Amino acid sequence: MIRGYGDHAANERTFLAWLRTSIAVIAFGFVVEKFKLFALTLVSAASLDAGNQALVERKLGSFPEGAGRAFTAVGIVTILLATIRFVRTGWLLDDQAIHAPSILPDLIFSVTLAVLLVGLSAYLVIG
Repeated sequence: MIRGYGDHAANERTFLAWLRTSIAVIAFGFVVEKFKLFALTLVSAASLDAGNQALVERKLGSFPEGAGRAFTAVGIVTILLATIRFVRTGWLLDDQAIHAPSILPDLIFSVTLAVLLVGLSAYLVIG
């Protein structure tokens, strides 16, 4: 029997939750990045004149591509950090000493996502 099995199982469930969240962030980044292609396809299907097509392309800009790449990068980095956190927590669970919890990774992830979402929202509202 594994000593502290419940704690190790909780650690694994937390790791899997971080992985699911990271995959969702990566998928959202992919959707944001491909939004420009979708919008340009709609514009070309709408049979707009060349002037209006150029205006729409200029309005779209390159922000969706950059934001999509940023979300994808945040998702990948989060997978790496979640793996490190999972292994470290497993070691700490096996250690007999008492350790203080750290909320820094959670805080950094939350702030980064909030900044990206505010930037994307501002782009969609203003642009």
